[in-house]
Parts: sequence; C-alpha cells; structure tokens
Amino acid sequence: MTDSRYLKRTILKEEMFSQFLNETRNLRIYLPPGYNELLSYPVVYCQDGEEFFNFGRIATTANRLILDEGIEPFIIVGVEVNVKVRTQEYAPFGSLFDKYTSAFAEEIIPFIEAKYPVRRSKDERILAGDSLGGSVSLHLALMYPDLFSKVISMSGAFYEESQEIYAQANDLSWLKIWMIVGLQERDFEADTGVYDFVDLNRKTRKLLEDRGAAVTYAEKDGKHQWGFWQNELPDALIHFLNKG
Repeated sequence: MTDSRYLKRTILKEEMFSQFLNETRNLRIYLPPGYNELLSYPVVYCQDGEEFFNFGRIATTANRLILDEGIEPFIIVGVEVNVKVRTQEYAPFGSLFDKYTSAFAEEIIPFIEAKYPVRRSKDERILAGDSLGGSVSLHLALMYPDLFSKVISMSGAFYEESQEIYAQANDLSWLKIWMIVGLQERDFEADTGVYDFVDLNRKTRKLLEDRGAAVTYAEKDGKHQWGFWQNELPDALIHFLNKG
C-alpha cells in the first residue's frame, strides 16, 4: 500500500494566457513537502502535464523521493496540452510548433519564475516528456541553450524531421539527456504513421553522442504507455536531482 505521506501532495492549478498561441494554457504546479517561498528550488517542466500527474503519478513519486530518498526538494510544472493539436504543437513539422516552443520558453518560463521561487539557472531546469513530448523537450533545449541543458525523454518520438534538425548541431557538449525506450515499441502506430521507436532512439542517441552530448540511455522490456514510463520516472528524476 502506498504510504499516506506520499499522498499528501500540494498541487496548484494556474491559467496563463499566451500571446503566441492566442489562448489560455493550463498549468499544474507541484510544491514539495516543507515548501518555503523564501527558499529556491530546482524545477522540472513536463510536457503532457496532465498525464504526468494523472498517469505518471509524478507528484506521489516526488514526495517519496524527497521524503525517503534524500532528493533535494523540487517544484514540478506540468504544461497541459489539447490532444487534438498535440502533434501540431510538439512535432517540428506541426503548424503550431514555432508558436508553442516560443510560448514555452518566452511566456511559460517567465510566468513561473515570477510567481514561484524556482532557480533560474539552466542547470536547475529540467525538461521532461514522453513520446513527442520527449522530442519537443529536446528541440526546446537546442533552440534555447541558455535556458535548458537537461532533458528527460521517455520513448522519444524522434522522427526523421527531428533527427535532421539535431544533426545540424555542431557542439552539444553542454547537453545532458536521460533516454529510455521499450523493446516492445518496434511497430508503434502513431497518428502520423507506424514507427520503430527503438531504432529512432538508437539513431538519435548516436547523433547526440557524436556531437558530445552526455547521454544516459537504456532499453528495457516495455510498451509505449504510462505503465512503462511511470516505473522509470523515479530513476530519471534521481539522475538529475540527486546531489549526493
């Protein structure tokens, strides 16, 4: 049974109007146990914010890591997305990709930093995403290297268009990325086709390592679903937040 301490979570909801997207975007904010606005905290920004909280159980996991594993307290920001336009916002070939990435870096980050005591160093900001959320997180890091240097990618949808963009980078020695993919993801049917996610992740890993990025990579038995990712999320968070 889950320890009741892990379930005492502080999760706030915010609404932010985006000029780039011309709409209001919902955000979920997790505050750690013992939260004190006079302190400062590392921050994890999650694509598919609603799913990270509901299916990934990231707030419960964060409580456990902070209370029992000695992880430094951190804040989580879940950026919600309308699934009907998710591919348009997250994929580089999507019609809303430029607007979404601009909104994320130039509106959402300043909005959070004005209201919460999150640290403003790129080493204290972590981007996290699953599938297309993983690939757009990597795109954001490459587009805004002054803001981001750490990425968590779970079964990243690194389509050919994304790989072509990553390949244009010269020096990625500043980038740290944690990647995992399930071995049962070789013929996953997405809304834009059927893809071998293992092959996509292997190729992307090589692209990044060839350009000097620090890649932590694993392949495990698992499918393209939250049942797999939820179990791997603690290791991903520990990788970047363990100060020991």
